[in-house]
Amino acid sequence: MTSEDTGSYNYKMFNFFNRKFKITELEPPLDVREAFMTFTEQISHDHDNALKRKKSGGLISHSHVLMTVDQLRRFLVFHQDQVDCTPSDAEKIIEQILNRRHHLKKYTRHGLDLDDFFHFLCYDDLNGPLLNQVHHDMTAPLSNYFIYTGHNSYLTGNQLSSDCSEVPIIRALQRGVRVIELDLWPNSSKDEVHVLHGRTLTTPVSLIKCLKSIKEYAFVSSPYPVIITLEDHLTSDLQSKVAEMVTQTFGDLLYYPESDCLAEFPSPETLKHRIIISTKPPKEYLEVASSSNIAETNSVDADEKSDSDPEDEECNDSDQKSSQQGSPEYKRMITIHAGKPKGALKDALKGGANKVRRLSLSEQALEKAATSHGNDVVRFTQRNIIRVYPKGTRFNSSNYNPQIGWMHGAQMIAFNMQGYGKSLWLMHGMFKANGGCGYVKKPDFLMCKDPDNELFDPKKASVVTKTLKVKVYMGDGWRLDFSHTHFDAYSPPDFYTKIHIVGVPADCAKKKTKIIEDNWTPVWDEEFTFPLTTPDLALLLIEVREYDMSEKDDFGGQACFPVSEIQPGIRSVPLYDKKGEKLKSSRLLMRFQMV
Repeated sequence: MTSEDTGSYNYKMFNFFNRKFKITELEPPLDVREAFMTFTEQISHDHDNALKRKKSGGLISHSHVLMTVDQLRRFLVFHQDQVDCTPSDAEKIIEQILNRRHHLKKYTRHGLDLDDFFHFLCYDDLNGPLLNQVHHDMTAPLSNYFIYTGHNSYLTGNQLSSDCSEVPIIRALQRGVRVIELDLWPNSSKDEVHVLHGRTLTTPVSLIKCLKSIKEYAFVSSPYPVIITLEDHLTSDLQSKVAEMVTQTFGDLLYYPESDCLAEFPSPETLKHRIIISTKPPKEYLEVASSSNIAETNSVDADEKSDSDPEDEECNDSDQKSSQQGSPEYKRMITIHAGKPKGALKDALKGGANKVRRLSLSEQALEKAATSHGNDVVRFTQRNIIRVYPKGTRFNSSNYNPQIGWMHGAQMIAFNMQGYGKSLWLMHGMFKANGGCGYVKKPDFLMCKDPDNELFDPKKASVVTKTLKVKVYMGDGWRLDFSHTHFDAYSPPDFYTKIHIVGVPADCAKKKTKIIEDNWTPVWDEEFTFPLTTPDLALLLIEVREYDMSEKDDFGGQACFPVSEIQPGIRSVPLYDKKGEKLKSSRLLMRFQMV
């Protein structure tokens, strides 16, 4: 974050004269200086004298003071709450810092000076806000987890006319997405299977190409299971062909259920490096067609037609006649049985006593269900899985608020990963949790009743259980990621930082720092306090904006992560662009405390 390059930037005004702005080199904030002094002088020299100097307001010189391996370990354990840090861990950090900054080999120096220590705090790969390893219990049934889920995973752009390709599938898997959706349609001669968004102008991609890409990239970012949801519009013959392609492509990677209907879902741990198929069993198509004239007034969504996902549509008549018997090979490979509610939603949410399944709801249907049957949704998701998909009018591949589903225990919030916007930032942020493995354990209160035998209700008033304190010290790196006229043609940028809490209604809050004018390396040094009733469902969203007097404020980066996953202490927070890709250099130095 600190700059080794001092100098100035010149901005030309109306081609007549230059404005010169000095590049400011960042210095360690007071909190960093005090931490360095505390953890070096506690063990070395006269600690009492150091405290006297501190109380009198005098700052001692740190030019000849070095933080040793044990002192750094103590800082990490007691200040940063990294209780498992060993002397070996601290020694490796010192080696890396000395090598990066001074190209010094082991034992040339035995510690970090203040500037080295400051640089360490600013490296997000060494001192980031989240643990980069799996630390949740992964042995519970799949229904106990929020799962990173894509919608129409094969689309490169909008929902109506973009190309279908295996490339978005690969990118999703590389990001850690664990649920891939393929929409299967017969080709014009009805002898091959295409993947495309049906009844649109999207160009198809072959199923085999998608399957091979899934096999190659399924576990590059996570060892935990990949679930393929199939939206099937095929005849029985083509279903058999799909079954053959799936089994031959995946081989031993494909997980087969031991019985037609599972009484309980397996765990992510037992399904490591396995691929799972989820769709409607073939026999259900006949049942759906026979009930197509039933009135929709008691169904999930009165607007089901305009909001439907292809999975929820009935097969056409010609397909139905040849699908009445179904394909036994196709049925056998389905692990998670899926479907949409038939009749009243409340009845559908009762679930079966001896079997589990997946239920698909549109975003609007979920909102209605949460409003009228919130407890039933929470209860259903304790054993079963709910998949939520975007409403049909999101032609531009935008997304919706994922928190409504998460607050009610819905596991698969299906998103257009090729989309954009704050909703997608929240999705990316949620699944930075648990080492980015794509599975996040649901809070215990969503899986059981409280002491008063009541299910969790996110709208119910609750007491503050914890308070999050967030301090924004400074930022740096934009001048390396953007041209010097990107934000303003005539002067350096005027940055400010916005901080949002997104969670249950009682916890939602927005705050922002002051604007620092004409500075590529803004120093804010401001602290904010957020009282939280349900921290386990809260996300912290950080946005950096550049103030523009005449137009909309420019975007300078964003970061999002679950409040419950934040490591306390002084941390380097990397920033991401609008699509969720990490910026190379832009970051913030912040402090987090949970009290």
